[in-house]
Amino acid sequence: MLTTLSIIALLFFVAHVYLLFTSFGKKGFQKQKYLWSHITLWITGIIACGITIMYAGKSVSSVIDVFDTPAKSALLIVLALILSATAHMIVKKLVLPKYNSAA
Repeated sequence: MLTTLSIIALLFFVAHVYLLFTSFGKKGFQKQKYLWSHITLWITGIIACGITIMYAGKSVSSVIDVFDTPAKSALLIVLALILSATAHMIVKKLVLPKYNSAA
């Protein structure tokens, strides 16, 4: 189950990166793809949180064992949200103005 959940989390993260980079294309800025890139990142955080809740303290992985309380596991969701907000601010303040002026 750990391997399956890890692969699913990895696939959601790869989808996040793909959607993020393809949000900017020849058709202009694609808001729906950009939104889904954030949603897939949040889902990745939720899956990672679930993995740590299920497997922390079971000596499956020393990294997973670090998240030995539900509060520590929830930090993975918080991290995903902070990364999402940071990326959004970078795109909004730095990328979009240059992207729109070049178009």
